[in-house]
Amino acid sequence: MREPLTALTDDLLARPGGPGRTLLTGWFSFDDGEVTVGDALAQRRVSQALAACGIAHDTAWSRGFAPDRMPLDAADPTAYGHVVFTCGPAHGEQLRRLHRQFSNCRRLAVGVSVIDPGDPAVTGFDRVFARDEPAAAPSVDLAAGAPLHSVPPLAGVVLTYGQGEYAERRRHDTVGGQLIEWLTRLDCARVEADTRLAIDDWRHCATPEQFMGLAARLDAVVTNRLHGMVLALRAGTPVLAVDPVLGGAKVSAQARALRWPAVIPADEVTPKTLDRWWEWCLSPAGRAAAGRRARLMERVRGSHRP
Repeated sequence: MREPLTALTDDLLARPGGPGRTLLTGWFSFDDGEVTVGDALAQRRVSQALAACGIAHDTAWSRGFAPDRMPLDAADPTAYGHVVFTCGPAHGEQLRRLHRQFSNCRRLAVGVSVIDPGDPAVTGFDRVFARDEPAAAPSVDLAAGAPLHSVPPLAGVVLTYGQGEYAERRRHDTVGGQLIEWLTRLDCARVEADTRLAIDDWRHCATPEQFMGLAARLDAVVTNRLHGMVLALRAGTPVLAVDPVLGGAKVSAQARALRWPAVIPADEVTPKTLDRWWEWCLSPAGRAAAGRRARLMERVRGSHRP
């Protein structure tokens, strides 16, 4: 049995007069669907294979995920000879709608899961090259072989919106909103962390050692919490800290005690300033500075041993 992607490209190339222009779709195309990492990688894998075979194609994307790309309802059905749907379950009203929209096109599915072979969402395709289906051996998912770009840094995000003791000096909500907006645009893998421990919630660490293990594996930490900064530095991880209290409070004080420079006052948070300190944290100078603070804290700990 041929690998589904090979079977797809062979089929497209075998059409009389050549394959013509092809529209690549998936669950990533539906405004009322969703885009998963598997969907995005499958799209990348199929697009790469089509390009390698000289098959001219476009991809339709959800407006919510890629507002600057061509949306599905803007794709002219008369401009395409083939529509390829990739990844996810071959099931649901969205696929039946796809069949109706592109009824004049030859429609193929690749790398999908077939749950019910009699489902109109499945039978609407001219051919289905499934990754798994009843009574057939499965194939490796398309995402497993998709090309990857360089892996971005891993950032731990440790935020607080509390600390009412600072009363009118509190800027926690404003600072938190600015950081989240900036982080959303930042090219990094984000891990939400919290210094609050819990034994009944898997999203929280249950021991200090668990939190330190997490901090040590991060490339950088973004925080407005004192212990988010101190413990990340103890692990040797650079920290971009924002003091959420107007005029400065314990975050700034602890940064002075540790002589850590990457601290931004609440009223000086801008994307430009965040970008500058983020780049410094990830630079050799920032990593080395964090390592020095970790050694400093180890010496402090050693000096207090009985």
